[in-house]
Amino acid sequence: MYNNILVPISFDQDRDAQGAIDIARTLAAEGATITLIHVIEQIPGYAASHLPPNFVQEKHAVLHADLEAMASNIPNATAAVVSGHAGRTLLDWAEEHDVDCIVIASHRPGMQDLLLGSTAAKVVRHAGCAVHVLR
Repeated sequence: MYNNILVPISFDQDRDAQGAIDIARTLAAEGATITLIHVIEQIPGYAASHLPPNFVQEKHAVLHADLEAMASNIPNATAAVVSGHAGRTLLDWAEEHDVDCIVIASHRPGMQDLLLGSTAAKVVRHAGCAVHVLR
């Protein structure tokens, strides 16, 4: 059983966020903390100049509210929205917050993953803690 579980949440249709949450709840020790986290990828400058002035802040607030709603049904759960490169940011956050397990949903790998690598694959290869991948 784990005491500090991180569950990255992607709002993409092909990710099983609820399945990852269910697994995290199963793996959690009594009194464990479960953190639902979403990483907002950096928007390139050339694209950001075409967005409304408060777009990133508004997106951050909406996503945080969505995560808090999901977390409200889980004992000792919290929500976090951070910015950065998904794989690296998740790994850094897990290390900084002494996470002992990451439960991450992944899509079925395709050709693009052989060339670029997916977030889940990066987390599995570089995490300093246990990682459970849900497909």
